[in-house]
Amino acid sequence: MLEVALYFLKLGVTAFGGPAAHIALMHAEVVVRRKWVQEQRFLDLLGAANMIPGPTSTELAIFLGFERAGWSGLVLGGVCFILPAMLIVMALAWGYVRFGTTSQVGWLFYGIKPVIIVIILQALWGLGRKAVKNLPLGLVGVGVAGVYLLGGNVLLLLVAGGVIMLLLEVVRQRQKGTLLGFFLPLASWGLPLEAGPVSFSLPLLFLTFLKIGAVLYGSGYVLLAFLRADLVVHLGWLTDRQLLDAIAIGQVTPGPVFTTATFIGYMLGGVPGALLATLGIFLPSFLFVAVAYPIFSRLRTWPGTAAFLDGVNAAALGLMAGVTWQLAGASLLDPLTFALALLAALVLFRFKINATWLILAGALVGIARMLWH
Repeated sequence: MLEVALYFLKLGVTAFGGPAAHIALMHAEVVVRRKWVQEQRFLDLLGAANMIPGPTSTELAIFLGFERAGWSGLVLGGVCFILPAMLIVMALAWGYVRFGTTSQVGWLFYGIKPVIIVIILQALWGLGRKAVKNLPLGLVGVGVAGVYLLGGNVLLLLVAGGVIMLLLEVVRQRQKGTLLGFFLPLASWGLPLEAGPVSFSLPLLFLTFLKIGAVLYGSGYVLLAFLRADLVVHLGWLTDRQLLDAIAIGQVTPGPVFTTATFIGYMLGGVPGALLATLGIFLPSFLFVAVAYPIFSRLRTWPGTAAFLDGVNAAALGLMAGVTWQLAGASLLDPLTFALALLAALVLFRFKINATWLILAGALVGIARMLWH
């Protein structure tokens, strides 16, 4: 238990760079150096984390804690990975709430936001190459992106992607039916969200993040789609600019990207809001790991389950693409921000450097622009 607590506390303080970097760091430490698990077991646990809703790297930490120290390790692995990032983000949220309306902070985010858009695009490209294995999955992703931009319901679109691929697998097994007949129902799943402000309350904040943590599937960047749908469009608690600021903070801090919830919770409800939002979005991950641990190795052995999960992954990528298109409008404001995004894309795709350095460079550009003016 002490090993698990100390290691994941250290990882929570030092793990910059997003979920892929977190997974690489865990592999180097728990497989290569400490030999807690064998290579194949690590891959099996990673596969399980990918197959259940929630943040993949956090759930892998919970799985590894469980593997090393049982039920106590399950709790310690997750809590110790999340806690440092939560405290850091709360401190930054306090500064944002106190100083965020000043021109200096505005210029800081002016340079960061175009870089964030490029980072999301890189994640979309990398994940897409793995997830879009065939034409039907590609069509699901494109269809979900289109329906989302027309006002589709995020959760229903995710389920629709899985159901479509499940039906196609059933048809393939029976060797009958046509492809087009199963793609036409996609639009009917895209039920529009009703926009309009709703009064803020702490219980509703907790339930909103609990729902997101329970149903969010795919990369942490899909979180953008859920946050925008619930907090910007449906509840009216945030603006697109505030949402991008929150995502930027989640990127420049170590640990899980989902601590964006901590930042938003603090913005909306102070310390109680930060704690409730964090608890809400991460609690389902602990429950899912506890349930999935005994059965995860059998989940993909049934073709129907595998097809459903593939469809959900493709739909998640479609949501990422749709929300990135929307948020780009709040980030690419003038020739300088366009140029910054293009330069960031060139550096990120060509040289594969740690995204944290690009975010810091973007902040410096914003500061330089402020000083120039």
